[in-house]
Amino acid sequence: MKFPLFFRLLISFLFLLYKPLKCFSFTTFNTQNNSTMLILALKTQEMSSGSFPRAANKLPFTHNVTLTVSLSVGTPPQNVTMVLDTGSELSWLHCNSTRINQPLFNPIRSVSYRPVSCSSPTCTTRTQDFSIPASCDSKNLCHAVLSYADASSSEGNLALDTFNIGGSNFSDTIFGCMDSGFSSNSDEDSKTTGLMGMNRGALSFVSQMGFKKFSYCISGSDFNGVLLLGESNFTWVLPLNYTPLVEISLPLPYFDRVAYTVQLEGIKVSDKLLSIPKSVFVPDHTGAGQTMVDSGTQFTFLLGPAYTALRNEFLNQTKATLKVLEDQDFVFQGAMDLCYRVPVNATKLPALPSVSLVFRGAEITVLGERLLYRVPGEIRGNDSIHCFTFGNSELLALEAYIIGHHHQQNVWVEYDLEKSRIGFAQVRCDVASQRFGLYG
Repeated sequence: MKFPLFFRLLISFLFLLYKPLKCFSFTTFNTQNNSTMLILALKTQEMSSGSFPRAANKLPFTHNVTLTVSLSVGTPPQNVTMVLDTGSELSWLHCNSTRINQPLFNPIRSVSYRPVSCSSPTCTTRTQDFSIPASCDSKNLCHAVLSYADASSSEGNLALDTFNIGGSNFSDTIFGCMDSGFSSNSDEDSKTTGLMGMNRGALSFVSQMGFKKFSYCISGSDFNGVLLLGESNFTWVLPLNYTPLVEISLPLPYFDRVAYTVQLEGIKVSDKLLSIPKSVFVPDHTGAGQTMVDSGTQFTFLLGPAYTALRNEFLNQTKATLKVLEDQDFVFQGAMDLCYRVPVNATKLPALPSVSLVFRGAEITVLGERLLYRVPGEIRGNDSIHCFTFGNSELLALEAYIIGHHHQQNVWVEYDLEKSRIGFAQVRCDVASQRFGLYG
């Protein structure tokens, strides 16, 4: 199974779980080495159930929250809003849709728009990491198809146009100009024009722009976070603890070679390291079992043995403070089967044990309210339902570990592509964003 990971630049994050979107201006800074560093507002958008279908080779459920970025495309520029995804490769825009109020990019209005022919090297060689190979349509144009878990699809042609990011123009940027939209009936899609891919594939946005580094910090409160595209020499962010990216040159059926793959080595609950054999975290001969850092997936998913060990220990350490939901038929998003009943009138959750994901050379610690997610609309008597924010990958037939953006809140995450590593540091993201003049 291939995972072109889902939904995600140089960017500022506004991580608002249940607030209307706010607008921020683009900013460009010059770093100490005189290279350009772009800052762009990334917003958190709540999505209702079923509003954004998942790709067929992605997690088969929808996000409650996605991350979006606003920019302009074309000449003259057209404003667009795109879902930002560090796990997807091809960026694309809705160019034609039968849906009412669907935001569109109109290529006819752009004098800099150029479709890609199917004989172009872009179509014949640079699409090799696509899960569905590009093809040739009746007009001899390069045709791309994206399939979704609900059997709907989006398809269209590869094209080139100018993307304006932070006041900087990136001409001849390759993207998909999609002719058909999602099948969802929700009006949430009306807030987005497309998707921006940021993985390590040849056609991802970060690859095309040639940036060797980007980083972000997602705020867990009603404040902006920040994401930077380019070199960032800010000593107040350091020290970062780095873990190397795992690279496998041979094509394997269950290994995504263009994902941001790291080596998970252990899991701790409070300070207790769980008794999980390290072999459980190592990809097997098929590539199954890789660990991917994905800002586009909302929650974190672990393979069965690791999930079971974590679930049991978290359950054991919370048995005196939390009331378990005794309903075997209730599994949140098809993968989260540890849920609790919390009084509706409770102003805060009881103290919770921390959960740490231990990587080679670094770790991420998840604290407090990020460990439980209140399920919208689920009430049992006088109790609301809160589910553990780690899920079982195997319930989704997913042969991988996915570290989602919910567990990257208040963590500075740096993708160092030149040195093939990812750095982590615990940071107050609201404070970090204010240093760049971004406020909630």
